[in-house]
Amino acid sequence: MKRLLPRLLLTPAIATLFLWMIVPLVMTLYFSVIRYNLMQPDQTGFVGLENFRYFVTDASFWRSIMNTLTLLGSVILITVVLGVLIGLLINEPFAGRGIVRVLLISPFFVMPTVNALMWKNMMMNPIYGVLAQVWAFFGAAPIDWLTDLPLFSVIVMVSWQWLPFATLIFMTSLQSMDREQLEAARMDGATYFQQLLYLYIPHLGRSVAVVVMIELIFLLSIFAEIYTTTGGGPGDASTNLAFLIFKQALLNFDAGVASAGALLAVVLANIAAIFLIRMVGKNLDK
Repeated sequence: MKRLLPRLLLTPAIATLFLWMIVPLVMTLYFSVIRYNLMQPDQTGFVGLENFRYFVTDASFWRSIMNTLTLLGSVILITVVLGVLIGLLINEPFAGRGIVRVLLISPFFVMPTVNALMWKNMMMNPIYGVLAQVWAFFGAAPIDWLTDLPLFSVIVMVSWQWLPFATLIFMTSLQSMDREQLEAARMDGATYFQQLLYLYIPHLGRSVAVVVMIELIFLLSIFAEIYTTTGGGPGDASTNLAFLIFKQALLNFDAGVASAGALLAVVLANIAAIFLIRMVGKNLDK
């Protein structure tokens, strides 16, 4: 009875996990090895690894991989560097610091679609956008950001939304620093650069690892910003792996190939997660 009760209590959670994760995964595995086009449901049949071969040899596949890596690397670099700088800037007390912190964190609570529409219509529109007005004020020709620099535009949008998350983590970490150690360093004549190099940055090591891990996992599935603004174009200039899977599923109506692509994305995400969990673990052991 003592062993049965804990198992009974765990049953609802296990059943929910099974229905929520295992069943969709099994269905995706099934669809990935059959020919299943939504426009031709009567031509279903087992094809083995053909869907994987077709997805990998797609003309947009390697471009989407490069775009995904560029998006990940750029957003993580921007949010970590600016997050640390902003965290250090507002770490010291000043008048109105509480209001500034709230304003800095606010963009993180904006929905991705709203974020994309705001940047598309308010900021990057080549006719009436804020950036176009700034360019015109200085006598320069406005840039059609979403056409001329589509991937860079998406990177800016995503970075703006994820920067508050990194800033919040770094602010929390900085508040836990040993103030006596800082005061001792200042009394010994350490410059701010030396304090930054030997005290602040080592202390933020764990926080940086956590931010990188969480952002990488979530940024692999960036979709709303691309769909709302560039549509993956021009051509496939801003198509990432998640958007390529969407195109196969809902534009080409090929659920089999899309399922194969989804499984490849899951494998890549798990490889990244395992690597980053180990990196975080090493930082926590120090």
